[in-house]
Amino acid sequence: MTQAREYRARLSRRGSLQLRYPVWHNRRCMNSLVRQMTTMAAEGLPRRRFTVAELEQMTAAGILQEDERIELIGGEVVPMSPKGDQHEILKTALSLYWARKLPADLQFTTETTFRLSADTYLEPDFVFYTKATGVRGLNAKTALLVVEVSDSSLGYDLGRKAGLYAGFGIGELWVIDAVKLETRIHRDPTATGYRSAVDFPAAQRLVPQLVPALDVVLAELDLL
Repeated sequence: MTQAREYRARLSRRGSLQLRYPVWHNRRCMNSLVRQMTTMAAEGLPRRRFTVAELEQMTAAGILQEDERIELIGGEVVPMSPKGDQHEILKTALSLYWARKLPADLQFTTETTFRLSADTYLEPDFVFYTKATGVRGLNAKTALLVVEVSDSSLGYDLGRKAGLYAGFGIGELWVIDAVKLETRIHRDPTATGYRSAVDFPAAQRLVPQLVPALDVVLAELDLL
């Protein structure tokens, strides 16, 4: 009985300390951790397949946060890697640069929900399309250029993600290393990958096939 009372007393003191010094000292900290609470897939077991429409409904209902960084691949929810400073610096510079150079008949959007099928969407850093197409008409066939700016996600973007873009028929994909400012330009998609994947250094001019007016030299950007 004495041991039981001592154990209850220790629990009581511990609970008091937790109330006085809560581990989750603010809501932002908790939300950040919750977003990182992911699990590895249980291979071989059936899993519930989601659709893009269902994820949109869950976001509207508050089940998913609007700013939650996820993608939907073949019906499975996949968390995205966190963005580093270099990613944001380069993305901002490219946004300003392309906004100035954009032809009157073209538009671009950043980190949009790029719907590739009923159960797959990705969130590329840039997608270019015609004004006539608009966001509502944006899909794999109407996208003129897709750009991924990568730092911690470079391996994934050059591998599995590039394969997904190719499989859906994205005609031209740029994957830019935000740290080294090197770019791999993918063209000629097939069901199993891109036939052409060429690396370019930071000082070389990059020219999109379908929208050459958007040419850029990464080494000349103002990266502050």
